[in-house]
This record gives sequence, C-alpha cells and structure tokens, in this order.
Amino acid sequence: MSESFEIVAQVRSDEGKGASRRLRRQGLVPGIVYGGHKEPQMLTLAHSELLRKLQEEAFYSSLIDLKVGDVRTRVVLKDLQRHPAKPFILHVDFQRVSMEERLRMLIPLHFDNEETAKGVKAGGKVSHNVTEIEVTCLPKDLPEYIAVDMAEMEIGDTVHVSELELPDGVELSHSVDVEAPVVLVHAGYSGSEAEEGEDGEDGEVGAEGAEDEPTS
Repeated sequence: MSESFEIVAQVRSDEGKGASRRLRRQGLVPGIVYGGHKEPQMLTLAHSELLRKLQEEAFYSSLIDLKVGDVRTRVVLKDLQRHPAKPFILHVDFQRVSMEERLRMLIPLHFDNEETAKGVKAGGKVSHNVTEIEVTCLPKDLPEYIAVDMAEMEIGDTVHVSELELPDGVELSHSVDVEAPVVLVHAGYSGSEAEEGEDGEDGEVGAEGAEDEPTS
C-alpha cells in the first residue's frame, strides 16, 4: 500500500474567476472534493503547503487525509491545473475514497536496474514509451508505483504492458492497451551512420521539399 499524507483545507463559498484570482493573490489555491456519494464541496488550500506535498512523487498516487475543520476525509488527488509559465498551482481536485469501492488511478512506473541492464552495458539505448499506467484497485491495495525490472533486458528486447508485474489486488484499467510497448532497449547509432543518414537520399528529398514550401 502507498503512503498516507495529510493536507488541511477550508470551505469556500465564493466561486468564479474573479474569486479564484483573489484567492491566489492571498497565497491560496481553489479546489474541490467530490465523490463518495456526497455533494461536491468547494475548498481552499495553502499554496505553499500543497506545493511541498507535490514535490513528493508518492503524493500523486497515495491516500490523503483531507482535514476540513474537525472533519477528516480520505481522498486521492484526481486533477491538478498548473500555470503554463509560472510555478503556480491554479486548481486542485480531490476524490473521496470508499474503502469498499475500487479506485481508478494513474500509477507511475519505476524502471529498476536500467543503467545496469545487459543491453545497456552492451552499448544499447533505452526508450520509454509509457511512464505511468491506469489501474483499478481497492484503496488498501493502492501502489505507490509499479516496478519494471530491466536487469535482464538485451538489445532488441521490449517490455509490453501485458508483461508488467502488478501487485496483488491491482488490475489494469479496461482502457489500457495491453499490447503497447512500455520500454525497449535498442542498438545505439554510431557517428558514421548518423552522418550517412544526413547526407543520404532522404536528406536531399527533404531539402527539395523545403524549397517548394510557400513563404508567408
């Protein structure tokens, strides 16, 4: 089971973009908690506290004790809106958790023994195609991450989603493509091969195509 975190919030009644801007100027983040067969509740959280929690990877895939006044509610982080250019959190969504109902969560993948994998030691390069995976499980079985052991991977080897070793009680979401490649080790390219590719026929065609493009 993943870690458990605590975060403090306050109830808010004002809505709209103007109210949200005022909250952000005060160092607060507007948010919402929903689910659990209860009405959604509008919240505010201290930006500095939330930012500290978000620096821990486990916060994204762990059970969280949301404290609002004297009431504690078990939740998970479901959505996060960040400013596109500044280190600010604009909005946060939490979902209430029932210990008897399955959750659907995105869980990060950890690539163990990547630097010492057989194919890497032989000069191969690693490509990560999937870095997180959607799973379903009961809250008690929620994993902090899913490990992918790369120790025995040779050049040319690929691990597919269907080959991931999931913890007990954890299943892939129905929307996941089980045939998708997760990580592969491929042969590296030498400098001479790269130069040939740049000077070859494909490069000449690309140059001609660029000349034919209209200018604005």
